[in-house]
Parts: sequence; C-alpha cells; structure tokens
Amino acid sequence: MKHVLIIRLSAMGDVAMTVPVIRALLQQHSDIKVTVVSRPFFKPFFDGMDRVDFFDVDLKKRHKGFFGIYRLYQDLKKLKIDYVADFHNVLRSKILRTFFKSNGTKTAFTDKGRKEKKELTRLEKKVLKPIKSMINRHADTLAQLGFKVDLSKINFPEKSVLPDEILTITNEKSDDNWIGIAPFAQYQTKVYPLDLMKETIKLLAENPKNKLFLFGGGEEEILKLNTLQQNFSNVTVIAGKLKFTQELSLIQHLNVMLSMDSGNGHIAAMYGVSVVTLWGQTHPYAGFVPFNQPLENSLIPDLDKYPFLPTSVYGNKIIEGYGDAMRSIQPQQIVNKINELL
Repeated sequence: MKHVLIIRLSAMGDVAMTVPVIRALLQQHSDIKVTVVSRPFFKPFFDGMDRVDFFDVDLKKRHKGFFGIYRLYQDLKKLKIDYVADFHNVLRSKILRTFFKSNGTKTAFTDKGRKEKKELTRLEKKVLKPIKSMINRHADTLAQLGFKVDLSKINFPEKSVLPDEILTITNEKSDDNWIGIAPFAQYQTKVYPLDLMKETIKLLAENPKNKLFLFGGGEEEILKLNTLQQNFSNVTVIAGKLKFTQELSLIQHLNVMLSMDSGNGHIAAMYGVSVVTLWGQTHPYAGFVPFNQPLENSLIPDLDKYPFLPTSVYGNKIIEGYGDAMRSIQPQQIVNKINELL
C-alpha cells in the first residue's frame, strides 16, 4: 500500500471540502491508504472511511511552534509516509512538508489561487469570473503526486441509521421533507438578516410536509434560533440538543440544507445532500461552492445595486454602504429554490 499523508488543519468548512477528494482518491486507487492530519474536532468527518487513519494534531502543546512542528514530523515519520499532500499550504504546513521533502519524501501542495482571488475581490478593474474551486485544486495536488482522481465519479456513503436519541427529537422520517437551516457564519457580512430568515422559515413551515431543523452553536446562537422557531410544530432547534457526531448523522438524512457561505453547507455536500447557499460580501466564484452543487443553488445579492461584490474571499472586509447587500435576496426566492430541489 502507498501511504499518503494529507494535511488540512482548519477550518471546519475547509476540512469538510477535503472529504470528497479523499473519498474519490480511495475509491479510484485501491493500492492507497491515507492519514489525515487535522484538529481532533474534525475526526468524525472521516469515521467509517476504509483505509483512512486520523492523526490528532496538538497545536496548543506538543505540536506548538517550530520545535512542535518538528515533533509532529517525528511523530508522523513513524507511520512510514510515502507521499505528502499539503492541502493547507500555510507557514506551519510548509515547514512540516519541508521536513519530509528533505528526507526524500515526495511532496505537493495546493495552489490557493491568491492572484485570481485578488483580481476577483478588488474594487477596481474587478475580474468577475469563476476561478477553480478549492476541491479541484486539491485534486490537482494529488495529480502532482501521480494520483489522478475523477471528482465526477464518487459513491457517497450509505446513510447511517438514526439512533433513538436522535429520533426522540426528530421522529421517524416518512414522506416528509427534512430541511436543515444553518443561518450563521463566522463573519456578519455572510449572515442573512434574521428578520428575513424568520420570514423564510415561516414560508417553509407553512407547508405541513416540510420539517425544518435549525443548526447553530453557543448560547447566543441558540437564543436567536429559538426566536426563529416561531412556535411552529414542524420547526425544531437542534443546537444544544445533539452531539456533533449526532448532528452529522442527522445531516445525512436531510433532503436540503440551507446554509450561508459556511461550514454546514460543505458538511451536507460531503454526504451528497443538496445545498442552497446564501452569499453576502463573498461570492461563489471564489471557489468555495459546496461540492457537487450547481451554481444555480448559490443565491447572491443584486450586483447592479452592489457592483463591488465580492469584496473579500472570507467575508472579513466591510465596505461602507454594503451592510444591507443580502437584503436584496428575497425570502420567496430562497423558498422557490428549495421547493425546486424538493
């Protein structure tokens, strides 16, 4: 077996985007095994995948700093790695792969397309065209190591059986539509206004065949989700009630996930679930559309009214006068797209 080390340390959505690539690699190359190096929290993404081991990186203690990275190299070298694919390509992972390269191990890294992203997000002389997705860039990285993968030929895993602790919250699924809604993101510029999200949920909940599950985390988000629930019997706040691994099991059974440009959309996509994404000051052209989702599932603000969009790749830049950009996405527009997928 050829042993491939894949490095992707954070964040949640970025780690989730590696899953389809690794799945394709293993399904199309029976002589390969993989070790994924990432933060312990993301280990459940890879549970149940044959020929995949997970290595918990400890960036706070054992693997902190330069000497910590060298200890990480020493720990990983014991696994007899043949190839290193650096999907992260930041200073920490560059140092790590350099240690391997100096020892004769073949390495490759993902080109993040920084030049193209800068052209896409600059305010003047903007080049508004799609750039290669990060998932395809990871596939290119594997190709550099000699392992071509066809991302159009992936068998998604069978849905896990929902245990009783989940069914006590969701009940058994029959012919109803299970819709996940994840209304939050790391940056406020990517969050759909809560009053419009409330209207969206109201419109969806009026159909008795729809069952809505609201995802989030932390006390502040749970309080907001409780207001979005609006006492509808077919709307359930999941946040705070299930463990992360249980949330992953539930997501596999959704018919559609409605997400911001954030991790939940990528998690649903890695299980083959249809995803509708709402974009604020970021844009699907930047290469972060959830895996295997058509561009039509990405709803963006009115570019005639907000011509400077996108203003950043990650949503961490605020442009004066663009705070209400997402209000140009109408709730009925979102509902129509979800109904179309259902």
